[in-house]
Amino acid sequence: MTTVLIVDDHPVVREGLRAVLSAERDLEVVGQCGRGDEAVRLAGELRPGVVLMDLRLPGLDGVEATARIVASGSANVLVLTTYDSDGDIIRALAAGATGYLLKDAPREELARAVRAAAQGETVLAAPVAARLVTRMREPSAALTPRELEVLRCLARGLSNPDTGRELYISEATVKSHVTRIFDKLGVTDRTAAVLAAIANGILPPPSSLR
Repeated sequence: MTTVLIVDDHPVVREGLRAVLSAERDLEVVGQCGRGDEAVRLAGELRPGVVLMDLRLPGLDGVEATARIVASGSANVLVLTTYDSDGDIIRALAAGATGYLLKDAPREELARAVRAAAQGETVLAAPVAARLVTRMREPSAALTPRELEVLRCLARGLSNPDTGRELYISEATVKSHVTRIFDKLGVTDRTAAVLAAIANGILPPPSSLR
């Protein structure tokens, strides 16, 4: 029996998901909540096989909640959301989500995804997989030489002041470059930017980042 914790800030959505999953003989909904911090707590207490996680939550968002749950080893997390932007997808996967599904998925697909996620298998909705493939095929020419230098510093974990000192530019200039890098890669944080750059072939794999 695969146990599931449902996390969504809309009660009607939670009840609908409970009804769909409870109709499956091998799936059992053991809890539900509408906040990210509560999801982290319940995941630690209930130890479900899968946490079905929305991204937009009050307080602690779904990405941060996912990262904390995965880091604690409480459960595998399957994102279920209406958002399919590159930034959302990359942030969720970078946080450790086992899969990424959209809310318009048929009930059979949802049930299969939950079972797969419980086994630690990567599950991606077809539109999500297509976006990732497209992103991997995008050229890196959109980044300027200076932006590439800043990106390499991000990959090494350097702070904005350290990056500025290394490249002989002001911290304000570094921040400006970082903002443009995020915009061009469709991400919202440094980790996601580095992952997107590696996926696109802009940066080499981590073992080669020196």
